[in-house]
Amino acid sequence: MERGDTVGKIARDNRTTVANIKRWNTLANPDAIEVGQVLRVTPPAGSATATESSGAASAGSSRSDASAQAKAGPGVSLVWPAQGSVIRSFDGKNSKGIDIANAAGTPVVAAATGNVVYAGNGLRGYGNMLIVKHDDDYLTAYAHNRVLLVKEGQTVQQGQKIAEMGDTDSDRTMLHFEVRYMGRSADPARYLPPR
Repeated sequence: MERGDTVGKIARDNRTTVANIKRWNTLANPDAIEVGQVLRVTPPAGSATATESSGAASAGSSRSDASAQAKAGPGVSLVWPAQGSVIRSFDGKNSKGIDIANAAGTPVVAAATGNVVYAGNGLRGYGNMLIVKHDDDYLTAYAHNRVLLVKEGQTVQQGQKIAEMGDTDSDRTMLHFEVRYMGRSADPARYLPPR
């Protein structure tokens, strides 16, 4: 969501209805949306039921070590989701996450154990994207993948390969990685271990 967006405008822009946007994002009140919130604009794969709305965030350093962990909060420890160079850091406004660059096909791994709540390419600007729910407070998002290796509803383990880095809906090969805490964008660098 950007300043000035409404659910009605997003529905029109994506040739769907407000009712669909509400259902696909479990929105009780479509007027209670926030700038930076990401909304699903297509139905979940294989159904028209709702999934979580989410947003993305990114974290940053140069090389990634999926075995290093950092405490993110009660019961949640994160590992780096991919190896590569951090080419864009979180700023909370223009970048809701971090961008990690590497070669096409570089493994993308789950930053923590959780359930896949979104797998698809229906969120404009993110390309092939996965969203993993880790507990009631934390979500992580993985965008611009070349290929998705897991499906909605699947449980993934920390460090499990879930995708391959790509350039879908992007002008270069990279992983856009976001952390959401209680629905708000959080700086991934605060949750990822040093490299």
